[in-house]
Amino acid sequence: MPATSNTFSTSVKRTIKQCVFGIFASSAAVSSFADSLVNIESYPEPGASRPMPTFKVDAAWPTLPDTWLIGQVPGLAVDKQDNVWLLHRPNSLSGLDLALEQSPKTGLCCEAAPHVLQLSPEGKVLNSWGGESISPKLNGVNQWPQTVHGLYVDDNNTVWVGGNGKGDHVVLNYTADGKFIRQFGERNNTDGNMSESALGNPADIHHDTHTGEVIIADGYINKRIIGFDTNSNEFSRLWGAYGTAPGGGTRDGDFDVSQATAGADGINLTARNFGDIVHCVTKSPDGRIYVCDRRNNRLQIFKDDSEGNMTFVRDLVISGETMGLGTATDVAFSPDNKYLYVADMMNGRIWVLWHDTYEVLGSFGRNGRYAGQFTWLHSVVADSKGNLYTSEVSTGRRVQKFVLVK
Repeated sequence: MPATSNTFSTSVKRTIKQCVFGIFASSAAVSSFADSLVNIESYPEPGASRPMPTFKVDAAWPTLPDTWLIGQVPGLAVDKQDNVWLLHRPNSLSGLDLALEQSPKTGLCCEAAPHVLQLSPEGKVLNSWGGESISPKLNGVNQWPQTVHGLYVDDNNTVWVGGNGKGDHVVLNYTADGKFIRQFGERNNTDGNMSESALGNPADIHHDTHTGEVIIADGYINKRIIGFDTNSNEFSRLWGAYGTAPGGGTRDGDFDVSQATAGADGINLTARNFGDIVHCVTKSPDGRIYVCDRRNNRLQIFKDDSEGNMTFVRDLVISGETMGLGTATDVAFSPDNKYLYVADMMNGRIWVLWHDTYEVLGSFGRNGRYAGQFTWLHSVVADSKGNLYTSEVSTGRRVQKFVLVK
């Protein structure tokens, strides 16, 4: 009996100690998360019919391996498991950033992360891949883009990647672990706005697995939206501004970042053609199609009727008086489809609209480099809990998580 009693006593003490430690550990984790949330600048619209959602930025998100750096991040996506995918440009990092890649090593840190990263909602790396080693060759030319641009993860967890660098007239499709599936377009081959096969520096991709169509914002050389049937991999349709045949010509020569503000003094909110940066294409949960005509500070909204015929719905101007980099950069939707979020590159803001009526409820963020601020704000996506994720290019080179708090 004494031995049994002592054993029981020791066991109880151990259990109590573990429970107490667990409570403290759990409390510490909650405290740590709360401590990492930072208030952000927000600007409710005076007289708006309802309040805008409230966010805080998680300054501790994500957590990458100690030696990894990410460069410009021109693509974000969220999959059905709320994992966050980012596409970055290792070649936007310099030798001074990447001392571990030099021979001999020139410092204590760092090395470039792979192009494509899959992150858990907590910001841990789950998967990574990318580059020429996983890409096919056509006519002796590797098809991985020189400058990646645009990322989409569909309901089947396949990953779509585009590019807007020299000769990057291609969209590539991979499995979640980086195995090549197919491509549309071909590097170094472009053929204008009416081509049914060639692309011209595609900026963004949306694959609707229910309709079996991928639509592409073919927008840095060309000025259009083009679609392909993903069951047959054949051309399905194309259109320009207002749903008409795409016009306005094509970009003369290759796009480079020096042209990001070119023509900013010629913004036209009612232009009959898309401007020379058709920057995003996406579908809302109710099927409306949104196109970012960044050069003209507007979204153009379309919908398909019951017979699959596409019609123009309306223009939606975003801070129309802005010049510089332009405003209509990317679009996301709250999980209940009540709110429409629009990324504004030039003003460093996320605009919040009531989706049913397009009433502007306000905005948050500002230009800057601290948590909750933006430098060349590029992409915005939402998860199933209503949190937002953003990315930045140029010298921004980061992603941020905005936690929905109210």
